[in-house]
Amino acid sequence: MKVCILGHFPPHIGGVSSHTYLLAKELVRRGDEVYVLTYPHPEIQDIDGIHVETAYTVNIKGLRGLLFFLTATFKLISLTRKYDLDIIHAHFLMPPGLIAVIAGIFTRKKTAVTVHGSDIFIMASNPILRIFIKFVLKRADYVAVVNETIKEKVLDLNIKGMADKIFLTPNAVDIEKYNPQIKTDFIQEIGLGSEKPLAIFVGNLVFQKGLKYLLEAKKLSKSDFELMIVGDGPLMGELQEMVKSQHIKNVTFIGARRDVPRIMPAASVLVLPSISEGFPITILEAFASGLPVVATSVGGIPGVVTKEVGIVVEPRNPRALAEAVDQIIQDNSLRDKMGKAARKEALKYASVEIPY
Repeated sequence: MKVCILGHFPPHIGGVSSHTYLLAKELVRRGDEVYVLTYPHPEIQDIDGIHVETAYTVNIKGLRGLLFFLTATFKLISLTRKYDLDIIHAHFLMPPGLIAVIAGIFTRKKTAVTVHGSDIFIMASNPILRIFIKFVLKRADYVAVVNETIKEKVLDLNIKGMADKIFLTPNAVDIEKYNPQIKTDFIQEIGLGSEKPLAIFVGNLVFQKGLKYLLEAKKLSKSDFELMIVGDGPLMGELQEMVKSQHIKNVTFIGARRDVPRIMPAASVLVLPSISEGFPITILEAFASGLPVVATSVGGIPGVVTKEVGIVVEPRNPRALAEAVDQIIQDNSLRDKMGKAARKEALKYASVEIPY
């Protein structure tokens, strides 16, 4: 089978990129030809037998998605005809899902879309985007969702025939790449004192990640630990100013990184203070790295972060967040127990499920 994956893909950073890479490798492993169409990046190249191409866009909010929709639609139609693809698999409903189904209509090829979370929880609340999202879900031949919460949300749209074509395909994690046995001197590299426990956040610095509540929690915390923010995004300047103006101590911003597998084993806990989520792959990466997780009760998180592997608190509650982090930071035995359980839990997500 010839498959084209559409959406974020390495060297782009993030949960969707991690997911599409593992999917692509699994497709190659089973003998399929795999092509990828993704967003521009200066270091794009073919990798592990996967042919990777880009469609032009500009990194300007409001224009990036629209321009990618236009250029990627024409390029995907061209690629589909050139390589006689069998199926197009888009990740994220807008714009990749819309691009895929339009290309599928013009080329008469099957399409699959994977719903990752914020595309259905946030985008679908916009009346205009909701129309396009329902169109994508209606036209797709396969609809994959990464957890039961998202599945229920999709079914709530009452799209005819959805129950027969929706599949639960949980996110997966590379348990060799993310491993607590990885030896790392990352803390020393960036000049942090190794005597303090390290809490980390990994993700995009955007509103729905709830980072201001994490910084407020750091200020309220009764523990002496370092907080490291790994990631980049539009709120970087605002968050740095918050740390400075409120005199929040021991907070380090290190930007987006590609060596997260080296960073996680150096940490004591991953904190995810989101106010909206689907099924964050970052949590699975932390589990695989032997890290307990403190996260909020949004999206599919409560179904993944159990009391054996972490603590779940209400969103927008910095005091509860601080207390949960303190509990793990201050109790070495609990932290070790949760970390071992987390690694064991990650093993359940070591393989990718493919609906076609």
